[in-house]
Amino acid sequence: MGERLGVGIGWRPEIDLTVERLPGVDFVEVIAENIRPGRLPESLRVLRSRGVPVIPHGVGLGVGGAEPPDPDRLAHLAACAEALGAPLVSEHLAFVRAGGLEAGHLLPVPRTRRALAVVTENVRRAQDALPVPLALENVAAIFGWPEDEMTEAEFLGELVAATGVGLLVDVANLYTNQVNLGLPAVGALDALPLSELAYVHVAGGHEHGGVWHDTHTAHVSDEILAVLSELCARVDPPGVLLEWDADYPSDAALEAELGRIREAMARG
Repeated sequence: MGERLGVGIGWRPEIDLTVERLPGVDFVEVIAENIRPGRLPESLRVLRSRGVPVIPHGVGLGVGGAEPPDPDRLAHLAACAEALGAPLVSEHLAFVRAGGLEAGHLLPVPRTRRALAVVTENVRRAQDALPVPLALENVAAIFGWPEDEMTEAEFLGELVAATGVGLLVDVANLYTNQVNLGLPAVGALDALPLSELAYVHVAGGHEHGGVWHDTHTAHVSDEILAVLSELCARVDPPGVLLEWDADYPSDAALEAELGRIREAMARG
């Protein structure tokens, strides 16, 4: 879909100096809701001055809902993209609110023809409001809707075909759905429109009582890296990014994780 990004890490204020110091960080991603475009954190300005691409990643747009995307949220994403000189903006194919109530989670969209028509219109509105391309991420499903008519991969495929929206494939989410819902991750890779791949997310989690929790607070499992290798066997991803959101390890541990990601890519 887009430019070569390389291997990156999610920028968080708690590890801003670490991200600046880490060797081999080709690009970063920042949670859009956590920054103000007019007052960017100094660390992001340092990274930009070095030519490191910074991608705003939204978590609250909710293109999967019945209501059109909020113009203020779209304006904020657009302003973030402008302030950062971003190559693209990413968000989630998710349902996050209805009737003014916030879900507090990235919930799966009902995968019906009717929902697809609504989401297609929402994505087009978002694309019209943004100065750069939009990519959407597959979510880790907590449940499936009983009226689902398509798999997530089929739904995303039709959405991409209708709108040209890019794809952000989270291989940890595919693994989560495999463990928790019995949905084969490799089967999803074979069905997803990988020709429109913008970049990839990788993250660690924890298994508890037979359920995988995608916590973004742990070493990436070999099983998740195997899914990344399978993806790389099918397509050369423009970028692969490590997400780590709390319980931050040492700089050396983060550097080692980026090395393991590169090795998994090479195996693919």
